[in-house]
Amino acid sequence: MKRVFQLAAVAGLFLSSMLAHAASDSPVGTWKTIDDATGKPKSIVQIYEQNGELQAKVLQVLQSDEGPHPVCKKCEGARKDQPVEGMVIMWGVKKDGDVWDGGQILDPHNGKTYKVKLSLVDGGAKLDVHGYIGFALLGRSQVWERQD
Repeated sequence: MKRVFQLAAVAGLFLSSMLAHAASDSPVGTWKTIDDATGKPKSIVQIYEQNGELQAKVLQVLQSDEGPHPVCKKCEGARKDQPVEGMVIMWGVKKDGDVWDGGQILDPHNGKTYKVKLSLVDGGAKLDVHGYIGFALLGRSQVWERQD
């Protein structure tokens, strides 16, 4: 009986290791966004797959100039004056080799939408999120930290 429990424990560790490795091969998961100007954590974002494309929504705002529950004052359309927490800020992203791109990302601080390219770094522990207009060479990047 003791041997069965040992085998089950080993199998469980193996399965956990495989799932953790699989998660690190994809941006799907929960991330802490880090402000590229200040280096401080800004929010917790969940990236998920829907209809073969990656999307992201803000789960929690950690730091904002507008208090603990900011709204998107500078957004246009349906997002205008809506709470940032719960807002979908990235959509239409598809895998393209070692990167994910082809989608858009919203900066709720200024209400602007940018093209986006995602690249996993540090074995999937970090995510380079590059927002740009026009060519990918122009723009800015943030490095997000995996939380799950």
